[in-house]
Amino acid sequence: MVKRRFLKEKEAKQLLAEFSEKVGIHLQPLLVLKPPIETTETNGWEIFFIDREPVFARSTDGLFPTLGSDKLLSAMPKVVINMGAVPHVCNGADIMAPGIVRFEGTFKREDIVVVSDERHQKPIAIAIALYDVEEARKLRHGKILKNVHYVGDKLWRTMKQLSQTK
Repeated sequence: MVKRRFLKEKEAKQLLAEFSEKVGIHLQPLLVLKPPIETTETNGWEIFFIDREPVFARSTDGLFPTLGSDKLLSAMPKVVINMGAVPHVCNGADIMAPGIVRFEGTFKREDIVVVSDERHQKPIAIAIALYDVEEARKLRHGKILKNVHYVGDKLWRTMKQLSQTK
């Protein structure tokens, strides 16, 4: 059994400030401190829950959103990929220029971006931008985004396991 603990209000405010700065979105309108933030550490991840929903995770790669928070992900910049690229991205591949159908929203180099599939518009990965959006739009080949979290990865499986043991 994985133990969860509630963050103290000061810890929660620091976490939200750090995350807001990292993603460039003011989180207060999206996420309220009531109910408080819970955290658990498992399989090399620290996962943060708001209202039992896994919202962010921290690893050696840093702090980023999980694929478990639709409300947060819908407010972030997005890259839509063609269906041919989906299996590769869901196996951990980075996002390459030829697989990108369109860009939604703006982002700068090193910003966090949501990757969605073209057919269902479902988030399938969280990635780090390697270029500003205007520069990325001009590229026809090469890597555009670095994949850091995707459907089926270790974090995804851990979150699924934790949701089944609620």
